[in-house]
Amino acid sequence: MKSENKLAGIGILTAFSASLCCITPVLALLAGTSGLASTFSWLDPLRPYLVGLTVLVLGFVWYQKLKPQKQIDCNCETTERTPLIQTKTFLGIVTVFAGLMLAFPTYAHIFFPKTETQIIVTEQFNIRTAEFTINGMTCSGCEEHVNHEVNMLKGIVNTSVSYDNGNAIVEFDKTQTDIQEIEKAIAKTGYSVTDKKEIK
Repeated sequence: MKSENKLAGIGILTAFSASLCCITPVLALLAGTSGLASTFSWLDPLRPYLVGLTVLVLGFVWYQKLKPQKQIDCNCETTERTPLIQTKTFLGIVTVFAGLMLAFPTYAHIFFPKTETQIIVTEQFNIRTAEFTINGMTCSGCEEHVNHEVNMLKGIVNTSVSYDNGNAIVEFDKTQTDIQEIEKAIAKTGYSVTDKKEIK
């Protein structure tokens, strides 16, 4: 029983580790320490292995829990209740929690407040578009974090951030902000801008 509990604990730990690179930006934003967001981005290449390990460990624990136990006939009555930590209910809770952790990257965006860009464009010719190549983004949570910081600047018209492409395309009013200010906002998140260029 103790070994099952240890394995369940390992399952939670590996599930948490698999999503740590996506959980950190949310925690950093909530704590007001945006610069810590990319701290665990180095774990992203290990994510498939951690997910696989979580599934294997929890699968094995469920197998141990559900396989028929050998009955010892001692003609004695036992009224001892099984502790919660050793029940299928507890293992079910652990499994659901691990599943939520593994799926975190798919719903991380709901934790980021929506930042509406409020801009009054006086002249269309003041609108510029720039592309920023960003290093360290690993999931949609990272995209939302960059989006949030950039949209807090005055003069932002539109943003499109992609962790797949490793970039952000930002439309802005050049009379209210500039490429350097946008780069600083991105750097606040902890991700680094490796290249920037005005595209129109």
